[in-house]
Amino acid sequence: MKHFLTAALCAGFLATLVPAGAEAGAIERACRQSDRTAATPGLCNCIQKVANRSLTRSERKTVSKWFSDPHKAQVVRQSSNRSDERLWQRYKAFGDHAARSCG
Repeated sequence: MKHFLTAALCAGFLATLVPAGAEAGAIERACRQSDRTAATPGLCNCIQKVANRSLTRSERKTVSKWFSDPHKAQVVRQSSNRSDERLWQRYKAFGDHAARSCG
């Protein structure tokens, strides 16, 4: 029990040393930086958590760029490239899951 409490206190102390948002993923950062009024920190964090479960790291990096340039998403959506088609299907599933989970 003593070791658990010590570890918890150390973790709490270290968390105060990390700048806010430093642990945020690519999707969360892009969401927070977007000019959308609904992009609250809580919503962006929720979306990132869903992305972590739904998309690969590479896919999250790609999708995060769509926040600032939605045209890139359109290019992927309209592409006949098989990998783009798979990414779009995974992105749609991620979006549906995020909408259900994050409100």
